Amino acid sequence: MPLADRYLTIRRDPDSEEVLAREGDLEAHSILQRAGFVPVHRLHETYHRAPAGLPHDEETGLAAEAVARLRAAGYHVVCDPDFDTDRQPVRYQPLGESVAHLAERIRQATTTDEAAQILTELTAPCDGILDAVGQVLTATAEFHDHLGTSSARYTARRLRYLAEETLRVIGTDLVHTRNNLADRHAPHPGRTPCTQEVPVGERERSAVCACPPPLRALPVPPPPVAAGPRR
Repeated sequence: MPLADRYLTIRRDPDSEEVLAREGDLEAHSILQRAGFVPVHRLHETYHRAPAGLPHDEETGLAAEAVARLRAAGYHVVCDPDFDTDRQPVRYQPLGESVAHLAERIRQATTTDEAAQILTELTAPCDGILDAVGQVLTATAEFHDHLGTSSARYTARRLRYLAEETLRVIGTDLVHTRNNLADRHAPHPGRTPCTQEVPVGERERSAVCACPPPLRALPVPPPPVAAGPRR
């Protein structure tokens, strides 16, 4: 990871008086948003700001919390004196990490049965991950129903569309994929588990298993040189 990605600044802008956080990688952006910051995407950069309308002291507390969390995660943070803190909060595992672990399990799966079992965590009715996402979308729509503005009502309709239509299409496709894998009962041809055994007829004395050697990429030939006119 580039060293520059471990460096951030959190300062109050002298012109706008906004509390702004700049630089950092995606993990840092996640920490900032969990601390309460709002991402701002521009053509040449992405930065974070404190939510609009916060009192001055709440902005200071929010910035100090972000500094503490970032430093606890190993980031170097340069900040205004009002935001500086020595506090080291305990890090917790975000829920997204446990879901992302399913991707790593699929990358290591050696049979279609294993892959189907992992996908079941997404597609299971009532308590699968997609069902839970749908419940969150619906609950957020219900929250917007009573905010009393036209934009909130539009947001509620949009969230229900995502839950009832978009997420349903994703779920249907994944269920179909999961069921096809469950019916195949086949090993993955490119992921045969290593037995750590050497065949009797192996010629290479240094061999430690029967796995074939990795494929070597052929070098790409240079482009042909255009021939100029003969003189």
